[in-house]
Amino acid sequence: MAIDEDAGRPHAPDAIKQPARPPLLAVLGPGLITGASDDDPSGIATYSQAGAQFGFDLGWIMLFSWPLMCAIQEISARIGRVTGRGVARNLRKHYPAPLVYAVISALLLANVINIGADLGAMAAALKLVVGGPQWLYVGLFAIVTLLLETFVRYARYVSVLAWLTVDLFAYVGVAFMVNMPWPTVAYHLVAPTLSLKPAYLTVIVAILGTTISPYLFFWQAEEEVEEMKERSGARPLTRAPEQSKAEFSRIRWDTYLGMGLSNGVALFIILTAAATLHAHGVTDIQTSSQAAEALRPIAGPLVFVVFAFGIVGTGLLAVPVLGSSAAYAIGECFGWPVGLARKLHRAPRFYAVLAAATGVGGLLNFSSLDPVRALFWSAVINGVVAVPIMAMIMLLGGRKDVMGEFRLSLPLRTVGWLATGVMAIAAVGMFATMGG
Repeated sequence: MAIDEDAGRPHAPDAIKQPARPPLLAVLGPGLITGASDDDPSGIATYSQAGAQFGFDLGWIMLFSWPLMCAIQEISARIGRVTGRGVARNLRKHYPAPLVYAVISALLLANVINIGADLGAMAAALKLVVGGPQWLYVGLFAIVTLLLETFVRYARYVSVLAWLTVDLFAYVGVAFMVNMPWPTVAYHLVAPTLSLKPAYLTVIVAILGTTISPYLFFWQAEEEVEEMKERSGARPLTRAPEQSKAEFSRIRWDTYLGMGLSNGVALFIILTAAATLHAHGVTDIQTSSQAAEALRPIAGPLVFVVFAFGIVGTGLLAVPVLGSSAAYAIGECFGWPVGLARKLHRAPRFYAVLAAATGVGGLLNFSSLDPVRALFWSAVINGVVAVPIMAMIMLLGGRKDVMGEFRLSLPLRTVGWLATGVMAIAAVGMFATMGG
């Protein structure tokens, strides 16, 4: 097994020379993109279903999950920045190979299904607005994202992803374009309606599984490594502890704002579905394109168009993150050279996994596989595999031989383990409510 030993060192001389980054992205970067990518078309479907089925009753879950999401993402980012290695490489170094191979395989499977669902949702949304063959749009979206990831300079590509996050504000705008009973919204946020009914619990589990997904851990940690390699003078904090204060502050702001954007947008999607679909008796939404189509007669053509194009924009952001996180995880697991900042010939196996994950995901749309069922099982896999990965990440964060003097603080460790416990309960709840 060939181990790439350049963790924490600048890329080889033939790596792509990077342009200067915009000032905004000097502070906001991996966390912002990670949070925004969480609101992918598949997530939009889940949040729309929550609002359509239960009205304003489930908005509270987005407030509850925000600190949990922030904690595990900040911990993942810290591991990457402190060690100069991504999550997968740290797992492979400190845990038994069979265990690591098992969780990485599950991550790859879930990501491929998610990519397929997102490409299909993007194509369906575009077809609703402009017409044309859906199969063509699936292929075009897959090809465009692969070309951008492979041939556009890393810093420029990351800038594109960051600016794509602006698209998420479309869903905030939609919430203000419909008749929203804001006093009722506020009441349900502070005095949530709780229920032990199987359908209610199932949607909570789905929201948690969609919001706290394993691919986000791998992506944000690896992007911290990529960012470090691209900045002059930056080194892993175990080798340059004097950089820690500024770096931890940046990571915290980036992560909290990124996850705040993610959960805030998800909340507005739930509210929009509640104020329109649920209010008019439309309670069964399976896909994001169904949500957009259902909005047309209820909220008008403008809301429909904005919602539909929002699906396309979020997909363009999420598909690259899903594919890249899978490629990072596989590549680091086997010790290959990895990184979007590398030229194609410098990391051929990394790009091969990236292309395969995107391609197979796209092909799922031409199979007999039911996309709704596929997405359901993707959520099941994500929900189950998140628990051991989060537990291993938490243990890594507390080890002196991994983090040196930067082991996790008690508050961060407490919230991180709380997040892990909540996801464990959600995983158990997922199986308990499957027949509900």
